[in-house]
Amino acid sequence: MNVLVLGGTGAMGIHLVKLLTINEINTFVTTRKKIKSGKNLTYIQGNAKESSFVKKLLQERWDAIIDFMIYKTNEFEERASLLLNATNQYIFLSSARVYANSENPINEDSNRLLDVSEDTNFLATDEYSLSKARQENILMNSGLNNWTIIRPYITYSENRFQLGVLEKEEWLYRALKRRTIVFSKDMISKQTTLTYGGDVSKGIFALIGNNNALGKKFHITANDSHTWGEILQTYTTILEKTLGFRPKVLLQNMNKFAEIHPAKYQIEYDRLYDRQFENSKINKFVNTKSFLTIGDGLEKCLNVFLQNPNFKNINWKLEALKDRQTKERTPLNEIEELKQKNKYFLYRYFPVEIINKLKIKRK
Repeated sequence: MNVLVLGGTGAMGIHLVKLLTINEINTFVTTRKKIKSGKNLTYIQGNAKESSFVKKLLQERWDAIIDFMIYKTNEFEERASLLLNATNQYIFLSSARVYANSENPINEDSNRLLDVSEDTNFLATDEYSLSKARQENILMNSGLNNWTIIRPYITYSENRFQLGVLEKEEWLYRALKRRTIVFSKDMISKQTTLTYGGDVSKGIFALIGNNNALGKKFHITANDSHTWGEILQTYTTILEKTLGFRPKVLLQNMNKFAEIHPAKYQIEYDRLYDRQFENSKINKFVNTKSFLTIGDGLEKCLNVFLQNPNFKNINWKLEALKDRQTKERTPLNEIEELKQKNKYFLYRYFPVEIINKLKIKRK
């Protein structure tokens, strides 16, 4: 069996690739970086967003293609038929963010935002939840049924820890530097579901090559849900146990929180919803009761991460705005580039109104 994984180096992909290779499935993974290949595993260096690179890969026939790439709707429309015609099973990674608000546990037939929203400004965008739903429609209207749609929700791993809409670079970095975490007062009581990336990969693996999964949609999530407040408490308790101090937290109203993370639609049409899932459909293929609990999973992953913390780029403008709200300061020697030092200094000590006036004058 030959399986092509597009963009399989993230929170779910790395675990899926491991499952494929240990089960002696010939696995080919696209990556922008040069990575050494191994037994049953071939890394193909290139940009999977480039049509010429992908078209060359799709000249071969694949038993399955698992697609972790993020597309704009027009980009996906251009390549959907190529992907479907190059494989026996095309597994498309959508998102449970496509679902509208629901008072009941969500199943795969629950309403999608794209189908029920009356917000014309929102619908005029290609926001993530809408673009994923539109791309699902392209598959469902393709006239083929060799596709499987996966809708994971919020996943965590040994290198990814989300808090509401915040990635680890936006809250965990501050916590490790003993600065205050800034979070939303409005989100704190909302129910959510977090799932370990390794568990989601077990669900995907169970669907690969399975004819009963063709032409169907599945979400793969943990069974339990918790409030963001409970998750925040879990994070800070684990960090206190490991580091010897408990990170401070400042809860802000939505207007103040939006200053440090402007993600209007993600907040309004997802994180302010209560999210709980009904898993009977995927349980025919994998036992979700065996998935890690939030407490055990986050502790396991955080302990691995804290042995060798690795953060992507820090947004120093937003860090400056957080420091303004918490009345804290980041030492300038913590910021490597002079341009970023200047940006931090400007947004930390000058009102945004003055900065905006300076920008207008420069134009």
